[in-house]
Amino acid sequence: MEEVVVVTPGEVLGKATQVRAGRGAYVAPHNNLVYASLTGLRRTLSPPPNSPDQRPTVEVTGHKAHGAVPQPGSLVIARVTRVTTRMASADIMCVGPKSVREKFTGIIRQQDVRATEIDKVDMHLSYRPGDVVKALVLSLGDARAYYLSTAKNELGVVSAESTAGATMVPISWAEMQCPLTGQIEQRKVAKVGG
Repeated sequence: MEEVVVVTPGEVLGKATQVRAGRGAYVAPHNNLVYASLTGLRRTLSPPPNSPDQRPTVEVTGHKAHGAVPQPGSLVIARVTRVTTRMASADIMCVGPKSVREKFTGIIRQQDVRATEIDKVDMHLSYRPGDVVKALVLSLGDARAYYLSTAKNELGVVSAESTAGATMVPISWAEMQCPLTGQIEQRKVAKVGG
C-alpha cells in the first residue's frame, strides 16, 4: 500500500532507522532524520520482499505544475498582440520546443527589430497584431515583460495572416505576399530553413 502526501523542502519525512531516503529526500547526519529536498508528492514505497533492508523507501517527486519559463538567451515563439511606434508587445507561446503554461509577455523594442539601420525601423511595417514571431530573449526586462530581439536573419515573423485571411508567403527579408490577392505587405521576415 502506497501513501501520497504533499511536502515542502526541509519537512521531516521520518527517522533514518525506520525509512530509507529515496529521490527528493536526504538523511541529515547530525540527527539521523530524513528530510524532503523539494516540494512535491511524498511517496512511501514498500521494499522488495527479497531485499535484505526491509525499511520502506520514502521519496519526493516534484509536481509538474509549471511549464517552460523564458530565460535570457533562449529562443521563443510569440504572437504579436499590440504594435506602437516604439515597440511591439507579444504573448510568448513556446520556449524552445516546449509550450508555456503561464502567460509571459514579451516586448520587441524598436532598436531590437533588426541589426542594421535601427534608427529607420518602422514598427508598423515590421509587425502586425496576430503575427507569429521567432525571437531571442535578451533580458528579463521590467516587471511586466521580457525584452525580445529579432535582430538576426533567422529571427522575425514566421507566420502572418493577410487582410484576406490567408497565410502569407515570404518573398524577401522585408516582404510577405498573400497567395489569394497577391497583395504584398511589409514585415521583418525570419529566414527559415537553409
